[in-house]
Amino acid sequence: MEKIHVKVDWCEKNYGAVTECEALNGVVAVTAKTYDGLMADLTEAVRLHVEGCVADGDTLPEWLAKGEYEFDVELGTSALLRRCEQFTSLAAISRASGISQQQLSHYANGLKTPRPVQRKRIVEGIHRIGRECLEVV
Repeated sequence: MEKIHVKVDWCEKNYGAVTECEALNGVVAVTAKTYDGLMADLTEAVRLHVEGCVADGDTLPEWLAKGEYEFDVELGTSALLRRCEQFTSLAAISRASGISQQQLSHYANGLKTPRPVQRKRIVEGIHRIGRECLEVV
């Protein structure tokens, strides 16, 4: 199955998604209050975009025209932290990653952008929380 790369980030009070796929003959962008809503809206927006391209006579790859694709989502740090809010807290991520809760809040609100090393620590901290939850019997 082919993949459509999508960048997702937090934009003030909404998630925002932008496609990065040359085969789409353009860009599809959507926003939504929730991650699940964003993904549902993105699915619909891409479908409508493809239908419009076909109706206009644009040449699209067969896999795209047939809807045989999935999204390859790249979460920005703000979106990553916001996405995890329903499962854990910034305080827990702070303990697991060793990054202060105040710094994580700056990242979550888009006030600051972490260096790649910091982002890696955040992801590893979230993974640690997940592994520890799985160990609970």
